[in-house]
Amino acid sequence: MSYAYDRLTPDTVLNAIDSIIESQGMITSGHQLALNSYENRVYQVGVEDNADLIAKFYRPERWSREAILEEHMFTLECKEDDLPVVAPLVINGDTLFHFEGFDFALFPKQGGYSGQIEHLDDFEQMGRLLGRLHQVANCMEISHRASITPQSFAANSRQFLLENHFVDDSLLPAYETLSSDLVALIQQRWDENSPSLKLTHGDLHAGNLLWPPHQTENIPHMVDLDDCALAPRIQDIWMLMHGERDQMQGQLAAIAKGYELFLPFPSHELPLIETLRTMRLMHYSAWLAKRWDDPAFKHAFPWFNTGRYWSEQILILREQFSNMQEPSLQLII
Repeated sequence: MSYAYDRLTPDTVLNAIDSIIESQGMITSGHQLALNSYENRVYQVGVEDNADLIAKFYRPERWSREAILEEHMFTLECKEDDLPVVAPLVINGDTLFHFEGFDFALFPKQGGYSGQIEHLDDFEQMGRLLGRLHQVANCMEISHRASITPQSFAANSRQFLLENHFVDDSLLPAYETLSSDLVALIQQRWDENSPSLKLTHGDLHAGNLLWPPHQTENIPHMVDLDDCALAPRIQDIWMLMHGERDQMQGQLAAIAKGYELFLPFPSHELPLIETLRTMRLMHYSAWLAKRWDDPAFKHAFPWFNTGRYWSEQILILREQFSNMQEPSLQLII
């Protein structure tokens, strides 16, 4: 079966980039390295007598051009506000380019390492960065980005998995019943808290932070705003926290301390943390299922869609059903 990315050959990648950078008096050197990315295709590409560039080729038909341009606009506004983000290069007034059926953007190479945040000072630093990020987001007019809601992340994910027969037959009754109960509880928690949806990074986990290897002030770059979305603001906070409840309480207080230098902390959304976590788990399974015709996914996630995977997912989701009924984290400063 032919797949969309089959047409994205090494020559196509280089020719696409050359078609843009030649106006700047540059040309690729022929060197390219595929980077770790599944949703899109991302390459580090050598440029003669210049620093390497990062080229992101967006997955065809995932986002509209308007949605991608809103992502770029958000990132550029953050950069203009001196936030540590990796913004697309603006070449002849454009950030999004098209070549032989592919939309792509070019970025400067950004070094660093990723990993879980461990020190409370770094959590406070992230609070300051998030407060500033959300300040910028408050000034944006967004109409083409997706929304993170119970329908889009939980109900639709469940429906896709069941309608396309991904769940192992022997586990189908258990998954069907449990996921139905979860969707109902998710919606109940959502309605109880009535969150407002605002522009967020949307996918701010440890892997999307690049910490500098050598820098006096330890400030990470926030990368990959590809999933920026309208969501409760706590969405950009809960994925950074980890460990036991008392550890997360301390991390939460540190984030809030930094955040409140710029905006009121959304403590009223704390009861949604386990709800959002459950939504993300359900969405992740559906994301893998929707991409299962991409050979790169079968290679990278060979454990998906096995009996063991669905058995473990049911256990995880049962635990989440219990967690959603426990008292939520409290902001104690």
